[in-house]
Amino acid sequence: MTTHCALIARAFGASEMYYCGNEDDKLISTINKINNSWGGEFTLRYVSKWRPLLKKYKKENYFVILCTMYGENIPNLESQLRKKFKTSNILIVIGSEKIPSELFDFTDINIAISNQPHSEVAALAIILDRIYGGKQLKFNFKNSKIDIIPKKKGKKAVYSL
Repeated sequence: MTTHCALIARAFGASEMYYCGNEDDKLISTINKINNSWGGEFTLRYVSKWRPLLKKYKKENYFVILCTMYGENIPNLESQLRKKFKTSNILIVIGSEKIPSELFDFTDINIAISNQPHSEVAALAIILDRIYGGKQLKFNFKNSKIDIIPKKKGKKAVYSL
């Protein structure tokens, strides 16, 4: 699940991702290999404790979003998110297990994709898509060694290895 979150974060325009829980060097290696082949400078970092990280970003005036099924529905918040994106750096917090209740106090807003159980991967993609307004689907990643040539049928990739 963490790998999929990192892939979505990278593909949808995030510059970096932090993860807690079990440290996984293989995960970081996988994302570095993807960057090497597909381009970009996305960074994945392990942090043992989330509280100091959130405190740091709050001090730096980041707008911190918590994504849970208990939040306000995203269609009601889209314009606010886009305005914040123009004026502030954004940190999005997602969790795969039951999140600590104190996390609600560390964040500026609690966003729901729906008020039903949902995938963190899908939720992250939807939030980033709404923030970027679809522009992330046209990003070009620097230093890519593999480029996809979109086709109606079949597949084509250009390799510059």
